[in-house]
Amino acid sequence: MKILLLEDDQLLNNAIHKFLTLKGHKVHGFRDGESAKKSIEENPYDLLILDINVPHINGLTLCEEIQKKKIQIHTIFISAIIDIEDISRAFDMGCHDYLKKPFHLKELELRIDRLLQSNYVPQTHLRLSPNYSLDLENGILSFQGETQILSERHQKIMMLLAKNRNRVVDYYLFQEYAWDGMEVETPTIRAEINRLKKLLKEDIIVNIRNIGYMIKKPNI
Repeated sequence: MKILLLEDDQLLNNAIHKFLTLKGHKVHGFRDGESAKKSIEENPYDLLILDINVPHINGLTLCEEIQKKKIQIHTIFISAIIDIEDISRAFDMGCHDYLKKPFHLKELELRIDRLLQSNYVPQTHLRLSPNYSLDLENGILSFQGETQILSERHQKIMMLLAKNRNRVVDYYLFQEYAWDGMEVETPTIRAEINRLKKLLKEDIIVNIRNIGYMIKKPNI
């Protein structure tokens, strides 16, 4: 799991970073909200662990700002604050969990494990249907969590469609991306996509007659 950690206490930041790295997570640590915000805007993260009282932009304001940009990421707040209004505000913004300082690192691990066991798709994955998701970093297609092996061309087709959910991908784009700019006729592209559709366990690729194909964004 790719995690962004925002904690201005250097010792605690280092301790959490080291602990979660040893547990197999990839952790990017920050001590001020402005730097964390910039990284969130530029990189996909699966989980945010945010302290509230940090320099420049506090954790609550940071959460509000990334939500305004339609960036949806599971978030765990960590703070010594016990003000019920701040805690309520955090949960109103979609906070997944809250840990009051001081806490044992094992407790943080348990909260993250609970998140992993929930119906959760990482931010680096795109949900294509209730059962299908695509890993954007390596192009791996999964059905109910199990990898479905695709040819290189089929993988490119799925990547192009997934990155353009709810938008029609025309034949020219398929030619440029999936065939690397080679000159191919439209019937050849159609035939290849039909072969891919037969391999899929759900009918998620929609044919837009005489224009191209699309994958609709699921309402989940």
